[in-house]
Amino acid sequence: MQDLVKTRILFRSKRLNIYLVRYSAGHRIVRHVDMVAEGKLYKFNWVLVKPKAGGRFICDKSIFNLFGRFILFRPDLYEHEVSRIERGNRWLLSFALNQAG
Repeated sequence: MQDLVKTRILFRSKRLNIYLVRYSAGHRIVRHVDMVAEGKLYKFNWVLVKPKAGGRFICDKSIFNLFGRFILFRPDLYEHEVSRIERGNRWLLSFALNQAG
C-alpha cells in the first residue's frame, strides 16, 4: 500500500524545523491543536502544489492566508485541519518556529 504522507526533514534545530511534505489522495488531517512544552509555536506553510480536488486547509484563525498558498498561523492556539484529498497530491514546505516563553 502506498504511503499517504511522506515527510523529508530539511532542517531541524531547537527553535526552527523545516519540512517538505507530500500528502497523497485519500489523506486528511483531522482537526487538532499542536502541543508545545513551552513558548509559542508559529507555522508558515507554503503550499507548493495544490491537489486537483480536496485538501483544503481550514484554521480557526490565521495571522495571514494568501490565496490558500502562503499561510502563517499559531497551531498551538487554534484548531486546524486539512480536508480529505480527493485527487492529486498536496506538496507543502513547512517552517515551524518555536519562540521561547
